[in-house]
Amino acid sequence: MENDNKSILDQIINNHQAEEVAKLDAVEIITNLFSELDERERDVLIRRFGLGGGDKETLEEIGKIHKLTRERIRQIETTSIKRLRQLDNLDSYLSGLKNIIINLLEEHGGLMEKEYLFNNLVNFSIGGGKNGDNGIKHKRHFDFLILKLLHDEFEAVSGSEHFKEYFKLKYQSLEHLEALAKELLEKIQEIKKIFMTEELVNLSKELLAYKNNQDKFSSTGNLDISGILANDLFKENAEVVNGNKVIYSILQAAKKIEQNKFGFWGVNNWREITPKTINDKIYLILKNSGKPMHFAEIADRINQINFDAKTANAATVHNELILDEKYILVGRGLYGLKEWGYQKGTVAEVIEKIMAESGQPLSREEVINKVLGQRMVKKATINLALMNRGKFEITADGKYKIKDGSAVK
Repeated sequence: MENDNKSILDQIINNHQAEEVAKLDAVEIITNLFSELDERERDVLIRRFGLGGGDKETLEEIGKIHKLTRERIRQIETTSIKRLRQLDNLDSYLSGLKNIIINLLEEHGGLMEKEYLFNNLVNFSIGGGKNGDNGIKHKRHFDFLILKLLHDEFEAVSGSEHFKEYFKLKYQSLEHLEALAKELLEKIQEIKKIFMTEELVNLSKELLAYKNNQDKFSSTGNLDISGILANDLFKENAEVVNGNKVIYSILQAAKKIEQNKFGFWGVNNWREITPKTINDKIYLILKNSGKPMHFAEIADRINQINFDAKTANAATVHNELILDEKYILVGRGLYGLKEWGYQKGTVAEVIEKIMAESGQPLSREEVINKVLGQRMVKKATINLALMNRGKFEITADGKYKIKDGSAVK
């Protein structure tokens, strides 16, 4: 009977939570709040905090529009926010948002990196992800509401040794989160490899900082955050993330741990995590494609993924591919990675190496299959190379071997 009552209570709580999530629209909240201000006060705040969709404007810029001094605009900004904070019905405007943020922070161990929190709020909010600007407008509205009107509930922290800028529940202890972030970074640096999310979550659970505070890392809530995990380049394991929100929040917030464009985690200054040169980007594109690509396609892919503000052109990409030995030409304009087993040289030279490594004669079909594993060429090209009697000869049983006396390069 007790379990039944608990189940009913959980259901009521979940339904109430779902209703609050459904009403989470920061733009509408601020529109309603600002109705309590006069027209000039509204305009100053909208321009100052970029709430109208444009860039945030300076005191001087707003002063010129209203023909007022910089200091007078500052006064209007300060008094307008004070007026909002003193509204008798302020809680009726903000209670739903406050409860959702509390739930999110509690499920994530009391700490969430700023952008990660905003991404979750935008995902939950009405129309937040459907306005074509990556939710920037909604994020600015949430930023204003949290920093200016909910400052008694939540604390914004910057300058942390272990974490990027983040929000936390006031009076929340974070020592165990900092300890895990520190130990995890040290372990990644020691192992010197990149990890998928599930691997890194499992690694975290093996560490002393986790084992000593295991009860504090368990997520008891049921908010589904899978909506923020959608990605065109890789598929994040939503079940793992939802079941390990505290660890995932640490990964998102950790100052020196980063996830690359393809879903792999590592130290933020590693080239496989944050590519610094065009060569780094080429390597990441090829490695994550898993197959050879044309140099022009590689350039296009770099620009589509948009690692940074720099544009890649096909000629530059081609030069890098030619000059670096870790890339192998495997077809006309097609390049693969040497670490995949591709070998440099002409088709005839590749055949020679294959035969030398085999140590015995090979049938025509065996040669063709092995060459196609290293070169994207037509079978006719391989057959033509096998006809080179200066390099190859046919055995009595119709197989091919290196001609006696022919040197293997």
